[in-house]
Amino acid sequence: MDIILKNVKKKDFPVLKSLAKSLGFEIEKEEKPYNPEFVKEILEAAKEVREGKGTRMTMEELKELCK
Repeated sequence: MDIILKNVKKKDFPVLKSLAKSLGFEIEKEEKPYNPEFVKEILEAAKEVREGKGTRMTMEELKELCK
């Protein structure tokens, strides 16, 4: 049987890990990598901003977009 714990606080993890170990449980940490296409888009956007290709907006302009 698999048990999945979500939203475990960092301070609580050592206690849970110790308890699981004392009971003979195996602990696996499953990494979920980001979608490679998403990462590529974010890196390209950051590069464009560094090159001055971004658009500057005032807070008022941003508020107008949210209406």
